Amino acid sequence: MTSEPGILPPRNGARKLLGRIVVDTRPLKIPAFRRLWMSTAVTAVGSQLTAVAVPKQVFDITGSSGYVGLTGAVALVPLLVFGLWGGAIADAVDRRKLLLVTNVGVAITSALLWLQAFTGMHSVWLVLGLLAANQAFFAINMPTRGAVVARLVPAPLLPSANALNTTMSTFGAVFGPLFGGALIPVIGLSTLYLVDVCALAITLIAVWRLPSIPPLGEGTRRAGVSSVVDGFRYLAKQKVLLASFVVDIIAMVAGMPRALIPEMAERTFGDQPGGGPALGMLYAALPAGAMLIGLFSGWLHRVQRQGAAVVIAICCWGAAMAAFGLAHSLWLAVVFMALGGAADMVSSVYRQAILQTATTDEMRGRLQGVFTVVVAGGPRIADLTHGWSAAAWGTKAAATGGGLLVIVLVVASLGVLPGFWRYRAPVEEGH
Repeated sequence: MTSEPGILPPRNGARKLLGRIVVDTRPLKIPAFRRLWMSTAVTAVGSQLTAVAVPKQVFDITGSSGYVGLTGAVALVPLLVFGLWGGAIADAVDRRKLLLVTNVGVAITSALLWLQAFTGMHSVWLVLGLLAANQAFFAINMPTRGAVVARLVPAPLLPSANALNTTMSTFGAVFGPLFGGALIPVIGLSTLYLVDVCALAITLIAVWRLPSIPPLGEGTRRAGVSSVVDGFRYLAKQKVLLASFVVDIIAMVAGMPRALIPEMAERTFGDQPGGGPALGMLYAALPAGAMLIGLFSGWLHRVQRQGAAVVIAICCWGAAMAAFGLAHSLWLAVVFMALGGAADMVSSVYRQAILQTATTDEMRGRLQGVFTVVVAGGPRIADLTHGWSAAAWGTKAAATGGGLLVIVLVVASLGVLPGFWRYRAPVEEGH
């Protein structure tokens, strides 16, 4: 069959259009990145199963939501401490070896969580202690993994690589809890831990096959306090990098309304006191929006004005959260939360790309550690600020005021750090 001159067959036209919209898979053609991504894909759901199992087991043991809340604090402290130190270690040693060690550590602590649940020890402090150790290894692993990506993937493809990684993480955030909740009555809580252990074993095989990734440059580096301080000094001098952290802190601390969801689900959207569909839908909406934009992220790598893209995305996030606070119907609230998740995904992809390309390799691990701390700590500070604001002025004022404050503060920050708006990505070869 032939077509008229100058007219592409419909299939080819549709394929070309999809190639511009659907997630860019070119980074997966790089064998080493493909192995790293596969390890992320395997553990995305598995880690979420443990995230479901730990608070459920703590509640089963204690019958107290107070102890369940304590799991957040127990997980946060290792993330803050070891996230920074882990980045310094990643700049001083072979990153492949560090990934192996930390993955083994996560696997061992997950196996011990399975063992204590399987044997019925019923010790809440043992569960919390193992959770803290698990998160300490995880906190070192995360900045190392982010620093590795920049050594495996060319700079122009980093937005696409980050979109692939983040899409898989959000997939786990959406479906992991759903699978976990559905599987507990079928296979038991202890087996949920065991599934995570099996996923981590597969991850170890993928990481083992990565190439050696030693530090670049000459000389021996130490991963001490001075190394962490050097990372902060470097960040203070790099205005574009500093701005990327500042705007993210603004977005999360001022705009993340996660702490308001339980009250709004019950008092605004009609859930019963014991929980209901609104609660689950509102919690799932943010990662669902992020996952959706990730699946249709083929256009992200073509945006050169990455600084401006981050600012616009964060302003869209603020507007969506403000609209969420004003929503009186559940479907509108879910839509605005999903739009916020999509905007946050765009911001995250470009902030990661800026961090990976505008940072020298010898500092990349430490800056990835700061990134981990900001990503982990910002929403938890927001839980505190939004909770207090809602107690004083109500959930509508807390969510809407926070969203509008994001826009005001981000625009104001550009007056102090104007270079961020002008930042452009490296130009792809051939363009």
